[in-house]
Amino acid sequence: MILTEEQKAEVAAHTRRYNELKAAGLEHAPRALPSPTARDAAPISADAIIHREVIPAGWYWTTRLNRGDTLRIVNTSGASTVSLLAWNSADTAERLNHADTIKVQWAARLQKGRVLLSDMGRALLAITEDTSAAHDAVVGGSTAATNRANYGDGSLRNTRENFILAAAKLGLDRRDVHPCVGFFAPVAIDSDGRFVWCGQRRAQGDFVDLRAEMDLLVALSNCPHPLDPAETYPQADVEIVRYRADTPAADDLCRTATAEAIRAFENNALYFGEISEGAVQ
Repeated sequence: MILTEEQKAEVAAHTRRYNELKAAGLEHAPRALPSPTARDAAPISADAIIHREVIPAGWYWTTRLNRGDTLRIVNTSGASTVSLLAWNSADTAERLNHADTIKVQWAARLQKGRVLLSDMGRALLAITEDTSAAHDAVVGGSTAATNRANYGDGSLRNTRENFILAAAKLGLDRRDVHPCVGFFAPVAIDSDGRFVWCGQRRAQGDFVDLRAEMDLLVALSNCPHPLDPAETYPQADVEIVRYRADTPAADDLCRTATAEAIRAFENNALYFGEISEGAVQ
């Protein structure tokens, strides 16, 4: 394909910008991420709690989160996997992008200090506490087919169908159901490049805290992960606690851990009109 002079100039401009961002990233040493949160740490003040609820095994739950709210998901029995989808409530065309969450942060491991990114390069949720770092951002949720293969019964509730129901409840459509991330899903990759299940990495009482970085619609599904080796469909509830978190400090780990995270939060600030376009270099 032969490019016009205008197209060549546009390509050159994009290339320059890419190289500038790459150089800036290389100059910014990532902050070391902490060890997992202790299970008896990070108590929630009763005054801060907005809502709490139990999601039974196999069921889904939806909510609206305001910017600054935090959602704690508690693996009550240690046998659950909780899958998540999220949308910008002001414009649901903007949604969780699990692929960008991995590649922009150069890490498939979700843990304290990481953020979940949207397809617009903005931060949707920040992982502020996490007891296991045993989560899945690659494989995805269960379907009727995986339930049939794992338990011999395709009629058991699954994440794909739960999310279709959840989307409808939120005023969305089947087409709004996108790839999810799964919490308390200890998936690893072995030396041969195969997915393996590391069940010892999750335990009863594990929890993860997700701070909303914009107003969100959220759907959760409490269904077993496709790789979970349990021989019977797990009957395990999870607890959800929505609470108002403290205002992030200037050195907030999630906002400053990497150059990529800093950029994502700059994009948020631009979106909210907190800084002007010219303020971002």
